[in-house]
Amino acid sequence: MGNKKQRIAMMCALLAKNPNKLYSLNYFQEMFGAAKSSLSEDASVVKQAFCDAGIGRVETVAGARGGIRYVPHMPAQAQERFKQELARKMSDTSRILPGGYMFLVDLFCTPYYVDGMAQIIAEWFMDKKADFIVTVETKGVPLAMSVARILNLPLAIARRESKLTDGSVVSINYLSGSSRRLQTMSLSKRLIREGGRALVIDDFIGGGGTIKAISDMLGEFHISVVGTGAAIVNRYPQKKRISDYKTIFVLEELSETKIEFST
Repeated sequence: MGNKKQRIAMMCALLAKNPNKLYSLNYFQEMFGAAKSSLSEDASVVKQAFCDAGIGRVETVAGARGGIRYVPHMPAQAQERFKQELARKMSDTSRILPGGYMFLVDLFCTPYYVDGMAQIIAEWFMDKKADFIVTVETKGVPLAMSVARILNLPLAIARRESKLTDGSVVSINYLSGSSRRLQTMSLSKRLIREGGRALVIDDFIGGGGTIKAISDMLGEFHISVVGTGAAIVNRYPQKKRISDYKTIFVLEELSETKIEFST
C-alpha cells in the first residue's frame, strides 16, 4: 500500500495521534504489505524526522513484543510561549465573577489550551510508570483525559455522587479546601487496580482538600500516588493539605479589579 513516502507520512500521523502507544512492525506490515526490512528503514527515517523537529523521540523496543512508539516533547521555548499566551488570556479582567471567582471554563474546554497544558504536565510524569490517572469531576476531566491520551493510560473519574452504572464504589467524606464544606467523593472499584500506581491530575488546587481526599481513598486500595499535577494552584492559603504537587500556573491575586498569574 503506497510508496515509501506515503508509508512514512502515515506512520508519522499514526504515531503522533497516539503517543506512547507501542506499534509492532507486524502491525505496519499488515497495514502496508511491505517487507519488515523496508519498514525498519521507514522507522529510522521517522525517528530522525521527529528528532530533527525537536517535538519528541521515537523509541524502538526490541523483542517479540517490541515495536516503535512516539514520546512527545514540547521544547522549553515553546512551553514558555504557550504559558505566557495562556496567562494573558486568563488574566483578562472580564473573567472576574462576583464572589471572588473567575471564568475559565471556555479555556479548559478548548482543545488547543487543554492539550498544551496536558503536554507540559505529562512530561513531568513521563517516567513515573503509572498504571492509570485519577481526577475528580467535572472541570478537571478534559485536562486529565488529555494527559491520559498523551501517556496512553486509562482515566478513572471520582464522582461527587455515584451512579448505578459505576457498580461497586468506595466513598470518602472530606472537607473541601476552598468552600470548607463537608463533601463526598466516590470512585468505581472497576476503574482501579489494587496495589497499582496512580497519577492525580486536576485543573485547580485551592486548599488541597480534594487532592488529599483522592489520595486517602486510593490508599484504601494500597495504591501509590506517584505524582500530582494541576494547571493552577492558588497562592493562598499557603499552608495546604498536600505538599508534593506540581503546577503550571500560580494564582497570585484575584480581586474585583485584577487577576495575576505567575509561572
